[in-house]
Amino acid sequence: MHKFYKYIIMLLIAASSLFIAMSSIQANDGGKSVYIIPVKDEVERGLESFIQRTTDEAVKDGADHIIFEIDTPGGRVDAAGNIAEILQNLEIPTTSFIVNRALSAGSYIALNTDTIYMEPQATMGASGVINQDGTAAGKKAQSAWIAAMKTAAESTGKDPLYAVAMADPSINLPEYGAGEGKYLTLGAESAKDVGYSAGTVQDRSELLTELNLSNATVIEKEPTLSEKIARFITNPVVVPILLSLASLGLIIEVFSPGFGIPGTVGLLSLILFFYGHVVAGLAGMEAIVLLIIGLMLILAEFFVPGGIVGILGIGAIIASLIMSGQDLGHMAMSIGIAFIVALIAIVILFRNVGLEKGIFRHIILKDSTMTEQGYVSASNRLELIGLRGRTATPLRPSGTAVFDDERIDVVTEGSFIAQNQPVKVVKVEGVRVVVRELMNNENEQEES
Repeated sequence: MHKFYKYIIMLLIAASSLFIAMSSIQANDGGKSVYIIPVKDEVERGLESFIQRTTDEAVKDGADHIIFEIDTPGGRVDAAGNIAEILQNLEIPTTSFIVNRALSAGSYIALNTDTIYMEPQATMGASGVINQDGTAAGKKAQSAWIAAMKTAAESTGKDPLYAVAMADPSINLPEYGAGEGKYLTLGAESAKDVGYSAGTVQDRSELLTELNLSNATVIEKEPTLSEKIARFITNPVVVPILLSLASLGLIIEVFSPGFGIPGTVGLLSLILFFYGHVVAGLAGMEAIVLLIIGLMLILAEFFVPGGIVGILGIGAIIASLIMSGQDLGHMAMSIGIAFIVALIAIVILFRNVGLEKGIFRHIILKDSTMTEQGYVSASNRLELIGLRGRTATPLRPSGTAVFDDERIDVVTEGSFIAQNQPVKVVKVEGVRVVVRELMNNENEQEES
């Protein structure tokens, strides 16, 4: 019996030790935190700003791991390069979880994290550099991009051949469908075969288990409303549309009395443009100050004749737009598109829509005041012609004369006439009554 109790006590001690150890392990695992940061839609400067903010928060909060959930068709090379620099400077372990696609700039971002996991249907690659118009970029830009892809793969110990093939269609990898003008695109299994993916998982929970973080605190980050607006507004497609609305609204407002809907739309478009670019970190205070100066100069144009002030104002606004753009070429193209759209719209609205039935019938003054309709600027006293009288004041050449006891403002034909001299009305032009001095013989004839 004594031995039985001894075994029971030893078993309880062992079970307690095991429970304490497991609790300790679970507590340590549960004490970890994981940041989930989405990388979705196009890669642009708004996304860069979002990733900068959220990774800074992860570092400040002492996160143990950062997972980037990627689903992007790619985007701007410069933004991808800046995001890659942010990732490279992180000391926290990072994982790219490709939930759908990581193409072009998206694959470059994924290659700059420590590990990559993919869902079964996910793909990565097709990373060729193209211009805004869809054509292939120049050799210099392509060479720099290929070198960047290669370096990103080498930084995490991956075979750079496949990263290069993603950006260079001349690399022949027929077993993966690359070469002969086709960029390499890897699926989940092929990415795992070549060592780019550490594994294929069904969802986030399975990924956390693979990373030994199943009990960690998960902190999901999402863009704020301001960041969502900034990402939308800084989209290369949206920028020329906003600028077109701004120019169209302000130009129509010039032809409108007062300040109405067109001017409001124009100003709101400008405000949205600068708001999005400020939030994305593209526009600084110098651009805002230049914009305000430009608007003030255009407003001053209504009071200062000559047109120079207005031209300076337009130049200041264009300069502020260029300073706020992601690159000079794209912003110049957007401004050009806005100018052409506004010009075409104005021509269509004024010529084809018409003033009688079109939208401008409410803002264009079509009435005229004609004499035939009874409109006169002043009474035209033609009955004064031929009347004789005397000057009440000297005429130098204007003054006052008296005709039949009525004092009338008159003017001579250019000569001086002294006071109390006989005169005769020879012409009446509106309020202008022209008189001529009577000679002695004319005056005598009148008296006789």
